[in-house]
Amino acid sequence: MSIKLLSETLINQIAAGEVIERPASAAKELIENALDAGATRIEIATSGGGKSLLRVTDNGSGMDERDLELAVRRHCTSKITDTLDDIHTLGFRGEALPSIGSVARLTISSRRRDSDGGAEISVAGGKLQHLRPSALNPGTIVEVRDLFFATPARLKFLKTEKAEAGAITEIVKRMAIAFPQVRFVLSGTDRTTLEFPATGDDHLARMAQVLGKDFRDNAIEINAEREDVTLTGFAGVPTFNRGNAAHQYAFVNGRPVQDKLVLSAIRGAYAETIPSGRYAVAVLSIGLDPALVDVNVHPAKSDVRFRDPQLVRGLIVGAIREALARDGSRAATTGADGMLRAFRAGFQPNGYRPQPQPQQQWSAETSPSRPFSAPAGYSHSPPRPAGNGFSDRPQTSFDGLTMPTARAEATQTSPWMAPAPVAEAEVPSRFPLGAARAQIHENYIVAQTETGLVIVDQHAAHERLVFEAMRKALHSKRLASQVLLIPEIIDLPEEDCDRLMQFSSEFGELGLGIERFGPGAIAVRETPAMLGEVDASGLIKQLADEIAEWDTASGLSAKLEYVAATMACHGSVRSGRRLRPEEMNALLRQMEMTPGSGQCNHGRPTYIELKLSDIERLFGRS
Repeated sequence: MSIKLLSETLINQIAAGEVIERPASAAKELIENALDAGATRIEIATSGGGKSLLRVTDNGSGMDERDLELAVRRHCTSKITDTLDDIHTLGFRGEALPSIGSVARLTISSRRRDSDGGAEISVAGGKLQHLRPSALNPGTIVEVRDLFFATPARLKFLKTEKAEAGAITEIVKRMAIAFPQVRFVLSGTDRTTLEFPATGDDHLARMAQVLGKDFRDNAIEINAEREDVTLTGFAGVPTFNRGNAAHQYAFVNGRPVQDKLVLSAIRGAYAETIPSGRYAVAVLSIGLDPALVDVNVHPAKSDVRFRDPQLVRGLIVGAIREALARDGSRAATTGADGMLRAFRAGFQPNGYRPQPQPQQQWSAETSPSRPFSAPAGYSHSPPRPAGNGFSDRPQTSFDGLTMPTARAEATQTSPWMAPAPVAEAEVPSRFPLGAARAQIHENYIVAQTETGLVIVDQHAAHERLVFEAMRKALHSKRLASQVLLIPEIIDLPEEDCDRLMQFSSEFGELGLGIERFGPGAIAVRETPAMLGEVDASGLIKQLADEIAEWDTASGLSAKLEYVAATMACHGSVRSGRRLRPEEMNALLRQMEMTPGSGQCNHGRPTYIELKLSDIERLFGRS
């Protein structure tokens, strides 16, 4: 069989298989071209999920006749010169338009700002038609019809029109976040119109347009730099989370990316603060020298490779954790919103059915002119327990926080909650979480603040305090280890053994003692006592895999922190324990001094704040 040169059309169709996977891929390429052309207004119209029609209109610099003829040919671009080390544009490969034209009916109309008229060129299934004059405003209109009509097999792999339309929406959202100075409008017969007005330099306003107004109230600003790599953006407080990672946006030098390293770093930064199966909301922008990142990994340009991935990952994890320690302890405003909805008139919990009440006949005995008499069994003054339930019980102190060691007996049988007196020194205006006023159902502390009230889950809050104290001890000294009577020998590839031995000293600090045992084996002599019985072989192999992927050794530390979190949960003040006023206030003061106290180790909120203005609205006073 002899070798032959493929036709230009077939070459373009092969390229289209990588560049244009679905209508959203085409939308991404066309929007990137508009942005590279300096557009400040981009309108996207779709039909049939983008399969029948995809039109992108912009007010960018436009093209003349010569540019149009070159634009539909492969590897023709105005965005790079002779190197891939200095790319400052979104597009640079020169493949998108010819790839689209080889599998669809493509029409491009364009006019330069300094030109009296425009021109139009069409490509259908790889067949080029001649240029013709066109009347339009300065800018460019790219229209794609009947996507994949020339390659029908590709149509079978597309999803429903609704799903494809949703994918295009997601592309537009990512572009809108990256370029807040550009106005985006997405419309069509298969969707409701979506518009993102330009916000100029106010990136947070654009993020609120895309992610919802709640993001503005629950976002923490990120601004960090390490070795000429900058990280800016906003990250949500841990209790403001979602059910998937669709609300995590990452940009590298302004380019939207979906990079595994970045997503993994975000997940690692929120470890022990978000429940399993929930995801943080974050918008991060990484800026660095173009020579230090490879954007030519894949034709779709959504993946990148950093020259120093560990530097970037460490910067993301460190910056987010620093921000959470600084400002992440506050509760998400969505918790207060949910509580407000529950209190509004007409709210009925699931399964609640109002019981019919017997009609009351008014008489002289029940007339409003007479003093009100409480029904039988009703006490106007709530009964109080005959004591605090554990005044004579032993007390323990943990990191400055005193808590009873025994559970209080349930001496209070009334459904009423007895307000606890507050010490004279506990003035609400002095503390962010206020002064404790009461304990409800022996589980929730109600505190008065200067601007409203706070409801605290006592178990979740103390669980976090204990965990943070244990984690601090975990990282401040060498952990105790248990020596194996017979060292466990684990066979590994030689390169994995080399990687593990590079971190042998770090492992030693965590209580894991390893030695080289020949060229292809590791001897485990000590394991962390905190972990109890350990599958040493599985642990070592997992650490080797992690080091090979990220060049880190955080797996063991994460395991120890998981154990610490479990111990903190079992060692914390339990639900159902009655607390004295001084104990409640001690808990509040410790929360104010502890990073991450806004959520427990499992990611649940530890408190909800309700402003006085919100309470007044509930009663129609504002």
